[in-house]
Amino acid sequence: MLRVHFTSEDLGRVRVASGPDHLWEISNSVQTLQRRDGEGVFGEWRRWVRPRLSDSCRFLSPLLPPHGCSPDFLTPTRGDGETFQAAVDTLVRTPGPRLRRDLARVAASRRLPGWTDALAGGDGDTLLRLGHALRTYHQEALAPFWPRIHAHVDADRIVRLHSLLDGGTEGLLAALGPRLRWRPPVLEADYPVDHHLHLDGRGLTLQPSFFCWPTPITLADGNLPPVLVYPIDHAMDWVRPAPPERTGGDALGALLGHTRAAVLRAVRTGASTVGLARLLGVTHPAISQHMKVLRAAGLVTTVRRDGRSLHVATAEGRALLRSCGRGETAGPAGWPTPPGAAR
Repeated sequence: MLRVHFTSEDLGRVRVASGPDHLWEISNSVQTLQRRDGEGVFGEWRRWVRPRLSDSCRFLSPLLPPHGCSPDFLTPTRGDGETFQAAVDTLVRTPGPRLRRDLARVAASRRLPGWTDALAGGDGDTLLRLGHALRTYHQEALAPFWPRIHAHVDADRIVRLHSLLDGGTEGLLAALGPRLRWRPPVLEADYPVDHHLHLDGRGLTLQPSFFCWPTPITLADGNLPPVLVYPIDHAMDWVRPAPPERTGGDALGALLGHTRAAVLRAVRTGASTVGLARLLGVTHPAISQHMKVLRAAGLVTTVRRDGRSLHVATAEGRALLRSCGRGETAGPAGWPTPPGAAR
């Protein structure tokens, strides 16, 4: 059981990370890739990724087994907009004492390969090799899906915002279930070992993670800045590599029109099917049809939670909104309507 102990001061210092964290997603996905559960969510991704992986995964998997602890230094950041390269640079500059401490803790529970001795000693070449493995793995296993990973995390952040607005910080913590249970002043979760995290006024960063499975994760070293990484809900059809760059052909021709443009604008910060129908004065089936087109174009993602569908514009969708809205004036949605566009 994991127990996170809050003080009254900590309740004022809870935040949700601003986006997915590259290194947490690498760590969690390497572990998930080696597991067999979660087939409904990750099975198709595993089958797509495994034949495409080079030796990078074989270098990372001893440090990130499917079960058991992993070195904290592999996840030094917390989704705060840092670029992937900056995150890797931070990791390869990990001080020697931290490397030795983390690897000694892992080695106490399982045997590590011989090359980790050089890593524990802060060997520069081994650290560079680790950085190269991280970059290669990210490019092969995550980059083709990153827009959808980001969109799912964005959708989860919107759900958290609604919980915060409705119930304050305690409402936010209580709504993290079912894997997390808020029993004031302690947040509990199923965990492979008995672990207590005392915040002691430092607050807590909640890090939504696409590949975290099946339980939340925290750092082993309680002296590090507190972070709780938790699983998010997934659209079951998320396994599609990012669509090719558009050139203004059929996808945009099917997209642009007053109603569909208004739908895309409305989901920029997330909206439900019911909310969209009410806002735009159209039927639920009409909203569903527009969403089907938007998802096919890679501009929107949809996740389902508690029987509701939440639609969120992807990074490509938001970029299209910006580019089409620049200096243009048009119908009620503020969008230009090309000749013959569907309404």
